[in-house]
Amino acid sequence: MDDLDALRRACDRALTWHGPQSAAELLATIPPDTVTDRYGDGGVVAELEAEVAALLGQPAAVHLPSGVMAQQSALRVHADRRGRRTVVLHPQSHLTRHEGQALERLHGVVGRPVGDQHRLLLRADLDAVAEFPAALVVELPQRDLGGQLPPWDDLVAQVAWARDRGAAAHLDGARLWEAAVGYGRAPAEVAALFDTTYVSFYKGLGALPGCCLAGPADVVGEVREWRQRMGGTLFGLWPGAASALSCLRRRLPLMPGYLERAREIATAVRDLPGVTVVPDPPQTPMLHLLLRTGADDFRAAAHALAQDGLWTWERSMTTGDPAVRRVELAVGDATMALTVPEIRNAIATLAG
Repeated sequence: MDDLDALRRACDRALTWHGPQSAAELLATIPPDTVTDRYGDGGVVAELEAEVAALLGQPAAVHLPSGVMAQQSALRVHADRRGRRTVVLHPQSHLTRHEGQALERLHGVVGRPVGDQHRLLLRADLDAVAEFPAALVVELPQRDLGGQLPPWDDLVAQVAWARDRGAAAHLDGARLWEAAVGYGRAPAEVAALFDTTYVSFYKGLGALPGCCLAGPADVVGEVREWRQRMGGTLFGLWPGAASALSCLRRRLPLMPGYLERAREIATAVRDLPGVTVVPDPPQTPMLHLLLRTGADDFRAAAHALAQDGLWTWERSMTTGDPAVRRVELAVGDATMALTVPEIRNAIATLAG
């Protein structure tokens, strides 16, 4: 691992996202004149919350240190208010796959996966649910499916299904900034469909870790209390909030360009032997690539590119086919700094 870290640090170019970010680069996203908060009150934290609420067209927002805490808190509030304990979500939801059954074990809320894990959740899938849930969770875009988006009309129908049953509609908008540009709509127009919206700042925007939960003032107020109960009201939340605010202002306007570059990459690599683009064309500024190569061959090719100064991926992901590997290409500043032919050549090398 030490050799790999040294190799990464030695690279002067990167294929994905904003590239590996050093501590100095991340600290530089905090303006020196930042006004600090005290236990989440005042200063840049209040400034971030007000700006996000306005950007999403919501009455209020609260800053939390992690999306895990934000979404569990929001769903706990929705469940308690309705006296129901079931939350409907996609089988690939982060809440199901990556949180150690926290909804059930900490909050007594049961996640009910609906639909096929290999495709988007659609309105028709919800017909299989007879019970009245506390909430419907929709992830936009669906990260594990390559950043796919459901058709807008179907999304509206899913939210209507929840409302007809007295359930809340919650948006897992960790990548809402990417989803909004994919729909060609403002973030507020997307968030307006939902009762509550979670947005992340370290993913597409490249800020320090942290997020916001936006929605009605009374719901946000309860989430703020759950933040304290769950240990998230730190003495100072200002570093993450300041970084979020500066990266939001800097990179949100760049999202259309990121999407255009994602589609240029798809066009450039779809004819390469052993390469499949998912989805094709990309719907957001990210895509997955299926590469017909083995894990060892992929690793060797990635290391060879790194030795030439281009960092790609530390490792690839498995698929249902042992002869096919998957990688996620999130477009960011580092991707934009490369030419499309350079990107094509790198993908060709990784695909063997």
